[in-house]
Amino acid sequence: MARSDRLLQLMQLLRTLPAPVKAGRLAEELHISKRSIYRDIDSLRVTGAIIDGAAGYGYTLVEDPALPPMMFNADEMEALVLGLREVREVGDPVLANAAENVLSKVTACLPDRMRMQIQNSVLHAKRFHERPKISVDVAQVRLAAREEWALQITYGDVVQNVTERKIWPLSIVFMDQTLVLLAKCQMRQDFRVFRMDRISKLEMLTESFRPHRISLLRDCLAQINQGTPGTAASRASQQG
Repeated sequence: MARSDRLLQLMQLLRTLPAPVKAGRLAEELHISKRSIYRDIDSLRVTGAIIDGAAGYGYTLVEDPALPPMMFNADEMEALVLGLREVREVGDPVLANAAENVLSKVTACLPDRMRMQIQNSVLHAKRFHERPKISVDVAQVRLAAREEWALQITYGDVVQNVTERKIWPLSIVFMDQTLVLLAKCQMRQDFRVFRMDRISKLEMLTESFRPHRISLLRDCLAQINQGTPGTAASRASQQG
């Protein structure tokens, strides 16, 4: 690992781990020696990070130079915390971890008073029902949509008819009971809504549909909005 990358990871650990965090714990997380941790802490201090503590006592990140000061009112802060906690509840593991990192980065650059407000936020997100199990990698679907790469999927409809589809992924919608994928189906030559839990296999293809995702998504959403309420949900339960 390049030292610059290691320093970035060390800063993120200082943001997220309970303070004060011992050098041994940091060394274990980064798979390096404690002596390297001591040197890296000194390097971070030189760049402007205010890190309290010393060898044997643990370290606390007091001021983070990588992030500019931000000010939120109470409602803005509650909205931010609630949104990130909701992502931790409903997102795939990669997305949930990203939300945790965002929250820690924001918290690290706030004044002490506002940090306390985040830690004691009155709003929380919790889901008590389990969504149907998804067997494919949702992060890979997100990547394909973001980079505008076609996907080959194996899809089973409501009566368990299985088809192979080549699709252009446009957007993932987090519905109350399940996740659905809005896509342009190349077999049907039309927009379709696929339930993520009914996709049993997927493969990212080398075929690109750039730069059409934004315009296609706009057209897809327009079709859904022209239908009756619940159109997306009802289509998701059909063959696709």
